[in-house]
Amino acid sequence: MHRFFVGEEQIYEEIIEILGQDTKHIKDVLRLKVGDTIEISSSNGIYRCNIIEIYDNKIVTKIVESFQGKNEPPIHIALYQAIAKGDKMDYIIQKNTEIGVKEIYPIITNRTIVKIKDKKKEQSKLNRWRMIAEEAAKQSKRDCIPDVLDIMDFKQMLNNLKDEKNILVPYEMEKKGCLKSILGNIEGNKINIIIGPEGGFEEKEIQLLKSIGGQSVTLGPRILRTETAGLVVSTIILYELGDIGVIRWEK
Repeated sequence: MHRFFVGEEQIYEEIIEILGQDTKHIKDVLRLKVGDTIEISSSNGIYRCNIIEIYDNKIVTKIVESFQGKNEPPIHIALYQAIAKGDKMDYIIQKNTEIGVKEIYPIITNRTIVKIKDKKKEQSKLNRWRMIAEEAAKQSKRDCIPDVLDIMDFKQMLNNLKDEKNILVPYEMEKKGCLKSILGNIEGNKINIIIGPEGGFEEKEIQLLKSIGGQSVTLGPRILRTETAGLVVSTIILYELGDIGVIRWEK
C-alpha cells in the first residue's frame, strides 16, 4: 500500500487532504482512483484512508482507520556526514533513510572536496536532499521523514555536539576502539555518528572531537568509502541495539 506524508494542518477531523507534488504523483504516475486505499503518515500517527475526491491541486481522502506507527527504530541515530562529491550524497541520504536514520547533518571539514559558498546552490542542494529523503521514507514505509539539516562547518558541528553523549567517529587510524565493545556501554537511545570526507579526517579534527567526548572506532582492516561508512555503522548499531533483523507482527 502506498504511503504519503502530511502536516497536521492537512487533517480535518475525518478528512485528510494531500497537496503539492504528491497530487500529481497519485494521479499521473500511480494512477490511483476514487475508492483506492492509501496510508497517510503524520506526526500524530498513521491513517488508512480511502480516496474520495481527486482534483488538479489536491487529493481528498477519508480516514478509515488510525493507528500508531511501528516502523521507526528505538535508537535515534544522528548522522553527521562530510559532504561527498558527485551524486554520492544522494546515495548516502537515500540509503540511510531506508534503514532508519533520524537526522542527517551535511558537514564541511578541512578535507571536504565540495565547498558550497553560493547560498542559492546550497539551498538547491538541501531541497534536493530533502526530496530524496522524503521519497526514500515513502518507499521504505517509514513513519516519519528524517530531518536533513542545514549545512554546517566543523566548528558549528562541534558546538552542536558539545552537550551530546555517544559520539562515534569511525577513523582509519584507530586500532583499538572496537565498535561492538563500545555499543555495549551506550547510555540512552541516541547515537551520533561522525563520518569524514573522501580524504578522511585530519588528526587535529579527531582530537577536537575527542575533546568533546567523541570516541574514535575502527571498522576493521579494510578502508570504507565515505558513502559506505555511515551506512555500515548505522546498520551495525540498528542490528545490535535496534530492530534490524527483528520480526514484527503486522497490526
